[in-house]
Amino acid sequence: MPPAADDQVDATPTTGPLDRIDAAVLDQLAQDARASFARIGAQVNLSASAVKRRVDRLRARGVIDGFTVRLDPAALGWATEAHVEVFCTGSTSPATMREAFSRYPEVVAASTVTGEADAVVSVRAHDVRHLDAVVERINAEPFVRRTRSTVVLTPLVRRTQLPGSGR
Repeated sequence: MPPAADDQVDATPTTGPLDRIDAAVLDQLAQDARASFARIGAQVNLSASAVKRRVDRLRARGVIDGFTVRLDPAALGWATEAHVEVFCTGSTSPATMREAFSRYPEVVAASTVTGEADAVVSVRAHDVRHLDAVVERINAEPFVRRTRSTVVLTPLVRRTQLPGSGR
């Protein structure tokens, strides 16, 4: 009798693009990183041990960087969100910006960007007064010429799954 599909040798590639089963495993982990290998296996038609081997390979390849928990910032008192465009003086290096923005616990993401602004900083604050204080501190950085802030009213799409996963 031939072995069941989930008991066959796992042929996950060690480099290159992901196959559809790897993508399905990642999609399941993105939905719930605490899901057991058995539960994931039931969803993607593999045994728990085959899922574990795939996850181990994906971790070794650097595709999976770690496992985390998604928090609701508003439930923790961080109800105000804004995107702050930062316009720098001269040619400020990304390293200088990274060093400065990393000091702010309210900064949840920061990126250099194309266009008029030099960087976009995503900020979480307790309220508008707190946001104002954070933006003022960012404006006081020696390399900042000016900022332009946009307060988020309603988050519309927040994805944790791979693009195109269908969820």
